[in-house]
Amino acid sequence: MPLISVIIPLYNSEKTIIETLESVFRQTFSDFEIIAINDGSKDSTLNILATIKDPRLKVFSYPNAGISPSRNRGISHAEGEFIAFLDHDDLWTPDKLELQLKALQENPDAAVAYSWVDLIDESSQFIRPHNRYSVSGDAFPKLLLDNIIHTASNPLIRKSALIEVGGFDESVFGPEDWDLFLRLAARYHFVAVPQTQVFFRMTATSASTNIARQETQTLKVIERAFSLAPESLQHLRKHTITKIYMYLTFKALEVPSGRQNGLIAARCLWIAVKNDPALFGKPKNILVALFKIVVVLILPLQQAKELLKKVKELKR
Repeated sequence: MPLISVIIPLYNSEKTIIETLESVFRQTFSDFEIIAINDGSKDSTLNILATIKDPRLKVFSYPNAGISPSRNRGISHAEGEFIAFLDHDDLWTPDKLELQLKALQENPDAAVAYSWVDLIDESSQFIRPHNRYSVSGDAFPKLLLDNIIHTASNPLIRKSALIEVGGFDESVFGPEDWDLFLRLAARYHFVAVPQTQVFFRMTATSASTNIARQETQTLKVIERAFSLAPESLQHLRKHTITKIYMYLTFKALEVPSGRQNGLIAARCLWIAVKNDPALFGKPKNILVALFKIVVVLILPLQQAKELLKKVKELKR
């Protein structure tokens, strides 16, 4: 049996799946299987997979059900002692599995190994690094404040731990990764591999751009997480809610689609400030958000996009 099972959910993945699979086949650790879960694709995804003759690739097709059911279906087929998830458009460095496996083998009390993440665009070009964290041991307090793992394409997880916490919650859409990491962290230790090994692809049509749904689902995840947290961590709730609404403020302004985005951003910013007036002690973030909100509310859509794009370029 393979030591590691790599689970890749697929839905209309013809544009990226070859590049993603190549990043797996290039791994310096080779004792793995790839479980591709075809989630009702309507493009040429299956035809592309049929051209790949590597016996480590196993393809299973199901009617469309979504990302979490697909990952859970992958877990049910997995034979490995360790499981890694990889979204169909994300990429790994060649040493990703090798170094994460080594970290778990050297830390038998840990159930999750994770690395650093860089963000890439639709052409696989570097955008920026995600926040760098190197929390090993009890990662639950830090995860309550922020999704330090960022994406399901990042960690290597002991299968026994995944089964113990019940896999992905199929009623959560959006922050389902963070939800799983929180439930794992409430029971198990994590170990960090402090180097970039995962490339997360940013797309304009990603699920996280649905701000209203993101808000509802994230609050649901946070409420459950704090219900698991001890009394000593309950004071973090206010900080977490504030960070969520500041994130949603800037997310709403990331790809403006009209005045509605500005109104959503204004509401999220108001909730963040109302929840934590100490934000006024960091006027730069507040002023940047207010400037972007005014631009989106006042200017025509195309002009607002062009101005915000210029501001982003100047900031870089």
